[in-house]
Amino acid sequence: MTGALTDDRLAELAARMTEVPGVIGVVLGGSRARGAHTPESDTDVGLYYRAPLDVDRLGALAKAIAGPAAVVTAPGGWGPWVDGGGWLKIDGHAVDWIYRDLGRVLSVWADCERGRYAFHQQAGHPLGFPDFAYAGELALGRVLADPTGELGEVRDRMRAYPPKLAEALVAGLWEADFLVAVARKAVTRGDSAYVAGCLFRLVGVCAHALHGAAGRWLINEKGAVAAAAALPGAPERFRQRVDEVFGQVDGDPVHLTAAIDTAADLVIDTADACAMMMR
Repeated sequence: MTGALTDDRLAELAARMTEVPGVIGVVLGGSRARGAHTPESDTDVGLYYRAPLDVDRLGALAKAIAGPAAVVTAPGGWGPWVDGGGWLKIDGHAVDWIYRDLGRVLSVWADCERGRYAFHQQAGHPLGFPDFAYAGELALGRVLADPTGELGEVRDRMRAYPPKLAEALVAGLWEADFLVAVARKAVTRGDSAYVAGCLFRLVGVCAHALHGAAGRWLINEKGAVAAAAALPGAPERFRQRVDEVFGQVDGDPVHLTAAIDTAADLVIDTADACAMMMR
């Protein structure tokens, strides 16, 4: 594998993508956009489109760039929220093309501004895909190609975290309390799988609440606990306490009770931390 694609090469590829009918603009995302990538990191590229997207033209471009084995999906080919795209090798480097329907992104943004959100069932997302991730991806991304200027204008608006979304995510901590209660009902059965599921969702709800209170976008379950722990004002030892919770999940009712007790304390401290951050 060669090193990461250069900025000039990315800009050249993005310009070619915008020649495909339906493509509005191209955004660099992931660790590369944050400057946290390594030579081994995949490069995530968001293709923002309005239907109809010319998949045949896009597929031909993918083959021209990444070789005859390159394949792209139709919109929706990866599920209702991840949408579609292609896993490509360009110049020996892994590059993920990821579709984003700009009309849908704008609809999600309108909901964010009203304090509305949901986690949607989507393969590969055990907590659920947070619809507000669409806004966060664009806010945190780097525009590579934007012929009309529309994408950059939208991105600039999304960089300001919506106060009502923050309030809604913190209010969503009610679910963490509920999960503590229902997890306890499985202890006498030694149902470690059910308890683990409840606790995983509890931790995710807490991580999103903390990011909302801090006005920071959280767009991925992977690394969510570490990201929450790094927030100024996060509960003390947040990451370590989460590890302690899952380290106690086995079939022993005593251990399950201890795990749930630790999680319950974490929920209380998360609520207190959110209140302090939003003062």
